[in-house]
Amino acid sequence: MSDKVYDITIVGGGIVGVATAYKVQKQFPKLNILLLEKETQLANHQTGRNSGVIHSGLYYKPGSYKAKNCVAGRRELVQFAKDHKVAHDVCGKVVVATDESELPFLEKIFNNGIANDTEGIEKIDGNKVKEIEPFCEGIAGIWVPCTGIIDYVGTTNKLAELTIGIQPESKIIKDCKVTDFHKSDNHNVIVTNTHGKFKTKKMIFCGGLFSDRLAKKDNVKLDMQIVGFRGDYYDLTEQGMHKVKNLIYPVPNPAFPFLGVHFTRMIHGGVECGPNAVFTFKREGYGKTDFKLQDSIQALTYKGTWKLFLKHWRFGLDEYKRAFSKKLFLNRLQKLIPSLTMDDIQPGRAGVRAMALGHDGEMIEDFKIEYQDDSIHVLNAPSPAATACLAIGEQVKDMAEKHFNL
Repeated sequence: MSDKVYDITIVGGGIVGVATAYKVQKQFPKLNILLLEKETQLANHQTGRNSGVIHSGLYYKPGSYKAKNCVAGRRELVQFAKDHKVAHDVCGKVVVATDESELPFLEKIFNNGIANDTEGIEKIDGNKVKEIEPFCEGIAGIWVPCTGIIDYVGTTNKLAELTIGIQPESKIIKDCKVTDFHKSDNHNVIVTNTHGKFKTKKMIFCGGLFSDRLAKKDNVKLDMQIVGFRGDYYDLTEQGMHKVKNLIYPVPNPAFPFLGVHFTRMIHGGVECGPNAVFTFKREGYGKTDFKLQDSIQALTYKGTWKLFLKHWRFGLDEYKRAFSKKLFLNRLQKLIPSLTMDDIQPGRAGVRAMALGHDGEMIEDFKIEYQDDSIHVLNAPSPAATACLAIGEQVKDMAEKHFNL
């Protein structure tokens, strides 16, 4: 074990962890920061497996951390991408209603967007929807010009590069899994990991899918647990790709805690369709049959999981059917683009979302960040956390400045 004592150690090399390192380092350039990532590359899980969308702030409850951080974070992220030549395109999207029953909720999210200062949004009719996306069929919609697409892995790596550029004594170590941490006699924290041991004064945890386990290890009292939900994507084939210009979203079903399958042009080419949302038996299980005993037992012995299942069993059953049926997945996509055929889509990648569930089975909607003694825990940072990463990093930096006496 080295005698060097780091000022702050950050656990987790997703975009939130790295953005936090960048924000703290930028504000306090003399600090020695250590960031530990268990994978061989940064942004390997939720960051690198999301849809790559720069979210607008349309869906989130006005006044919530999600709403504030999404809008502020989006503006800062776009400027960051411009300044540092990160691949991005503010191309806009349409949210499309295909049935009269969806119009009240379309109105609600439009009003959310206005309250959240989502600039440029406008209500449009079916003709305007078709003008923007010629193959899409809808009766009404919302045009959201400030939504875009971006390379989130590239953003994460650029943030890491800039962090080390500010303070070369700081370190980002990959392929380094944290296995334990405890206070030593001189009040420093000893962080045990697969590279050995490091000493640090303070810790910030940005563990994503494992945020709850890291918090429990730190004796944080939790009112939630992370439960993983896999999202499967299809890609448009070469013959189907001309049917989507940019981004097409459905009106979310207010009874179901996901946005629904949508079409997304990707920043490095291609168009993705999805995702669905199915319970996964492994927290980092990207295959349909992936299984890990510890993850399964923890999820299935948690009462919040069963309350969620009971409340949404009909939706959950439909999602599972679509996970194993290309035809059923296509049927859902055809709600927005009726001309799609089986030959227009092919199986794509998958991601896993860390859903924070309360004991009552309700999804914890807002970002959740807590501090205890010498540590800060980012406990819940689902979508739009990637869009909001710089704003979340700023928030964690402010908490660190106050509670760590920086």
